[in-house]
Amino acid sequence: MDTTANSTELTGIAGWAVELMERLGGLGAGIAIALENLFPPLPSEVILPLAGFTASRGRFSLAEVLLWTTLGSVVGALALYGFGVALGRDRLRRIVDRLPLVRLSDLDRTEAWFARHGDKAVFFGRMIPIFRSLISIPAGVERMPLGRFTLLTTAGSLLWNTVFVLAGYFLGENWHRVEDYAGVLQKLVIVGVLAGLTVWLVLRLRQLRGERRATIG
Repeated sequence: MDTTANSTELTGIAGWAVELMERLGGLGAGIAIALENLFPPLPSEVILPLAGFTASRGRFSLAEVLLWTTLGSVVGALALYGFGVALGRDRLRRIVDRLPLVRLSDLDRTEAWFARHGDKAVFFGRMIPIFRSLISIPAGVERMPLGRFTLLTTAGSLLWNTVFVLAGYFLGENWHRVEDYAGVLQKLVIVGVLAGLTVWLVLRLRQLRGERRATIG
């Protein structure tokens, strides 16, 4: 089965990605990953193994797909970093100040955490579903040096992309098995985030009730 036949059998995001890679080669894989960074619902866990499979069929080389997908990751991350810079710390504080249940002290603690762990957050964040897109925005807001942000993003993206591209390359027509395992990881991350938000919300509501009682008393 060649890639042309494969693209006719695939539908949705997978079919779109294959068509893009068939038309543009490695550049198409890079564009798909850049868009995945900007629109997290586009799953890199599908696009990357599929790019590896396409490379195994000789459409382009393995080195080429790794180069283009990593470049796409960096371009997408830089776009979101630029959004964070444009948003700015002062504007973000004004937005947070208007949000219910959120205080500026929460933002202050977040900024302090990012100041201590920003490098690790950017590097390892490239390997966590959903967060690999979102982490670029606080990096821009906090004005992390652009060179350091780009280096950390490139290193983290190259590691993540290599694992999934190689999996698709060696699994061949069974590349879709990667999605099953990656889907479990993504679900665990989402459940963890929702659990954390739930705990935070419960604690914050209790705190507000306590303050209200103290004021009335």
